[in-house]
Amino acid sequence: MKVTLRERKKNGKIALYLDYYNKGKRKTEYLSLYLIQNPKTKNERTVNKKTRELAETIWAQRQVEIQQGQYGFNDIEKLKGSFTTYITALAEKKNTSSGNYGNWYSMLKHFKAYRPTDITFQDLDKEFVEGFKDYLDKKAIGRANKPLSQNSKYSYYGKFNAALKQAVADGILKSNPANGVSNFKQGEPQREFLTLEELQKAVNTECELPQLKKAFIFSALTGLRWSDIEKMKWSEIQHSKERGYYVRFRQKKTKGAETLPISDQAVELLGERGNDDDLVLPGLHYSAWTNLKLQQWMMNAGISKTITFHCARHTYATLQLTLGTDIYTVSKLLGHKELRTTQIYAKVIDDKKREASNRIKLDL
Repeated sequence: MKVTLRERKKNGKIALYLDYYNKGKRKTEYLSLYLIQNPKTKNERTVNKKTRELAETIWAQRQVEIQQGQYGFNDIEKLKGSFTTYITALAEKKNTSSGNYGNWYSMLKHFKAYRPTDITFQDLDKEFVEGFKDYLDKKAIGRANKPLSQNSKYSYYGKFNAALKQAVADGILKSNPANGVSNFKQGEPQREFLTLEELQKAVNTECELPQLKKAFIFSALTGLRWSDIEKMKWSEIQHSKERGYYVRFRQKKTKGAETLPISDQAVELLGERGNDDDLVLPGLHYSAWTNLKLQQWMMNAGISKTITFHCARHTYATLQLTLGTDIYTVSKLLGHKELRTTQIYAKVIDDKKREASNRIKLDL
């Protein structure tokens, strides 16, 4: 196979590409590198020189890879594949939990707003990555027709970068075009939760989806995630005279094996025990419809907060700390690997205490 570095005028610039020829067949690989036509300034000539040197470096690397049998026509065809289709399929695979899928879906929505037309893998470069990051930072509009929060920018760019890394792992991209482009700094996360009084109101209010209500209350009583409740079987809920009721399972998110005690009330909430292989709460499926019904249930209970299913886990953590459970124990109950993850909840409690201390005011 012979590979040649060539130029072609494209969109007012000179595009650099590699021309592969092998036994009568020809393929092209555009490098997403462009020369300035008719450079007039010293800076423009310097830019062209560096761009050409980079193209020649890639050309030399391809020569070595071809000689070592690491690169061929199949790799070129992969690069011509649709990255838009790839990232869409990848987002669908992440439909395992409300929070995770919601972030991937939102990232995908903003990605398609930034690039409405299809884009191939070979068209992905650092400039495109920086453009998407700039779009998230300055142009993207989120909920309530407002700019994205700092954490949303951090999350969506992170998911986008994860898709690029996966493309490298799948052997489609040779390198990640996001290398050298830093992510946004993560903002202080907001942990919405219910107070004990609000949780009691939710318990006393009917929900259009009874299984959803049962799952949410169970999560608020145990701290378990949606993904772990959704797949939970009766065999995982066990009992002994010494330990009482507990759950033995493997976390879907972290893959860690856990044995967590749960209250008698949480078990009673689930109703009559089924067969070991039966799902504890069959019929649970996350969707935008489910989230809507959850929010409507909260509104009917007189709760104006924006509540998602994961808020039940936040509720469990904050109530445990509020009622005096030490932070180390709460960390273990939540299955956190690091104590600093749990300390976020402690900060929430401190903030609430500070707010409460300022409520008593006198005219002095």
